[in-house]
Amino acid sequence: MSARHVALNRFGLGARPSEATLADPQGWVRAQLMGKPPSLVGTPPSIEAITAAYRAQVAAIQSQDQTRRQQAARQIVALSAAEVNTLLTTRVASERPFAERWVAFWSNHLCVSSAASIRVAALAGHYEREAIRPNVFGSFEGLLLASAKHPAMLAYLDNAQSVGPGSLVGRRGRRGNAPVGLNENYARELLELHTVGVDGGYTQRDVEQLARILTGWTVQGLGGRLDRGTGSIGFRFLPSMHEPGSKEVLGVRYAERGEEEGVRVLRDLARHPSTARFLATKIARHFVADDPAPSVVDALVTTWRATEGDLRAVATTLVAHADAWDAGHRKFRTPQDWLVAVLRATGVRELNPAFGLLLRQLGHQPWAPSAPKGYGDLTREWADPDALMNRAELARSLADRVMRDGRARAMDLAGLASTVSLRSDDPLPGLLTDGTIPPAERVALAVAGPAFQWRG
Repeated sequence: MSARHVALNRFGLGARPSEATLADPQGWVRAQLMGKPPSLVGTPPSIEAITAAYRAQVAAIQSQDQTRRQQAARQIVALSAAEVNTLLTTRVASERPFAERWVAFWSNHLCVSSAASIRVAALAGHYEREAIRPNVFGSFEGLLLASAKHPAMLAYLDNAQSVGPGSLVGRRGRRGNAPVGLNENYARELLELHTVGVDGGYTQRDVEQLARILTGWTVQGLGGRLDRGTGSIGFRFLPSMHEPGSKEVLGVRYAERGEEEGVRVLRDLARHPSTARFLATKIARHFVADDPAPSVVDALVTTWRATEGDLRAVATTLVAHADAWDAGHRKFRTPQDWLVAVLRATGVRELNPAFGLLLRQLGHQPWAPSAPKGYGDLTREWADPDALMNRAELARSLADRVMRDGRARAMDLAGLASTVSLRSDDPLPGLLTDGTIPPAERVALAVAGPAFQWRG
């Protein structure tokens, strides 16, 4: 595999035929780290539109009118579909594909899931573009804080309704007509999945104490039992829900300071030595190989600790490491990777919701993992026989949709072979130039074939 293919496919989102030559592959990737985080293509739904949709749903539920409930649910589904289409269009059109992959990595690491609740469905896209995207080249603690305060995360992992037993609301035993209590879901995932990792040395007591620190971190504007406030959906700290007194997490004592307690503990977790090791390993596993060399992980850990989690510096270290460019490594394409790579290779720029539906069929819809750990990206998690058969069956449908696009119809099909790494005896170049096979069928055979299943 050439350095060009490593840059375009392993670090990036898929090569285009026009990128047949790349004079300085490493420089091309490194340049994408400069400047602001990548912008979205198009205009996604506003927080005002999302808020209005949720309030309409709450009102419909309270009315006990089934027709209104269905209409409100369809509106949220439509907003969610618009967010997905904006995301896919951005990835396909991006001229900074490594930066875009960096966004996707952190969005999946600190994931929310619309599969868990319709409450999260239309907020998930907003979460990525407002909490994740603006912070991916800053500090990890800044990214973690933005994630922790976003209503999608607070609703997804139930912290919005977590009440300290000794708080004013907790002592009453109810909030409105709803019973209340401490919820440990977010605190547990914050330790196990977001920061120090399952081997980070925490105990169940640390989970419980962290949950107490984060009581009162809730959501305004959703309506219904969770919140009856006005204004757009957003973060709100409610002292009446916050557990009083000092708490201790991982041996550090936190004095009672309301919202500031949570800020302090999040900053400490972001800078914890176990967090550096856990996340460096995960980065190397995603960008280099399923089983990355210890030298890559160690280099990332060193930079992480020296810069206190400066994510731009960590990404720069990753790109500069020789092992990250080893042609012997390969990463299997997830369904999202595969779809975006096909669309980039064929020149499609105008997307519609049908492409998002393909990802639903492939079990990899954006912002919809089945568990808080997010989607996996190891070969064994996506390359099972049933998944590969499903991908092959959908290749024809995908090729038909692709060939309706003007750019795709006008492309030189032979150029598709330049977008993937091939052995010298690979039959793909000959297949793509075989005029006896209809163009859409040639595209289907190419994208369903072995070469298109790997990103390096």
